[in-house]
Amino acid sequence: MAKTKASLWPWLGLAAVVFLLDQFTKTLILGYYQLGDSTYVTSFFNIVRVHNTGAAFSFLASAGGWQRWLFTGIGIAAAVFIVWMLRSHPGQKLFAFALSCILGGAIGNVVDRVLHGYVVDMLDFHWSFLSGLFPGGHFPAFNLADAGITVGAVALILDEILRVKKSR
Repeated sequence: MAKTKASLWPWLGLAAVVFLLDQFTKTLILGYYQLGDSTYVTSFFNIVRVHNTGAAFSFLASAGGWQRWLFTGIGIAAAVFIVWMLRSHPGQKLFAFALSCILGGAIGNVVDRVLHGYVVDMLDFHWSFLSGLFPGGHFPAFNLADAGITVGAVALILDEILRVKKSR
């Protein structure tokens, strides 16, 4: 059991790095930007301040407030489950990396919901080829927590593909 706990710490450390980077960038945005402010960076990227009261792609954003606690509860439950999974599989490096990224991102967004009632988003990518899917080609703004969750999800898929391939 002691070995499992010892090997768990690097993964919790990675989750903490994702969480701290996310919260640091959100603190900067909250400190220097007003809601709706935008700074042009490149022809396809802006820094913005957006508040998302919903989930991904603003799902349930206008639901009246109850969604704050639903998504907070889901995030907390996911975090507990992920820590349990990390304790059970700390030696599976890609799997644990994926879970750690998701854990750091989930906690980052839960903290936002609890402190502010919304998630702070700031990364605004836009390309004309997205115009058919998103207004003005702007992919919905997101934050580093969302990026961590996405990287983790891609790593989970890759881990599963490699696991299936290895078992054949």
